[in-house]
Amino acid sequence: MSLPRRLAFIDVESTGAHPVRDRITEIAILRVEDGVLVDRWESLVDPGMPIPALIQQVTGITDDMVAGAPSFEALAEHVQALLADCVFVAHNARFDFGFIKNAFGRIGRAFDARVLCTVKLSRALFPEHHRHGLDALIERHGLHCGARHRAMGDTEALWQFVKMAQAQFAPDVIARAAERAMKAPAQAPGLPE
Repeated sequence: MSLPRRLAFIDVESTGAHPVRDRITEIAILRVEDGVLVDRWESLVDPGMPIPALIQQVTGITDDMVAGAPSFEALAEHVQALLADCVFVAHNARFDFGFIKNAFGRIGRAFDARVLCTVKLSRALFPEHHRHGLDALIERHGLHCGARHRAMGDTEALWQFVKMAQAQFAPDVIARAAERAMKAPAQAPGLPE
């Protein structure tokens, strides 16, 4: 098989771009095993802080929408079960992984996973293109995104991208590209992990 057997496609929306200071407002996960979608889940999340007006405009997620939503702590058990034994797949994965790791950390739980960034995967498979943001992938590959900048819409677009890539490239090409996309960046000596 060209990709790891268990993948969790994930996207989070948040109150901002900083995973330590900002909070999750929405999360969506598609769990895929052996190329088959086995679970589809999404939830709004009460961030416990106001959502800035600009973020509300971009995502369409308002303070009123998250007012009655569960906290991340209330969802943590289910999120952890969906992500268990999976490669964490996200677009610009550092962002989503940072938010999930910090959300678990705030409730006293450790979280770690192997990570596959679909930006890096796209760069490895389509080096002739300069833009690899999600909007560029949607336009270039004719992907359907029911709700851009909403967690499930973006997650479904990623799953479509990976399926399209698997149909277009030989398994060994996908495997090499995924291996490159999953490689941890070099770390400067002396810095804590």
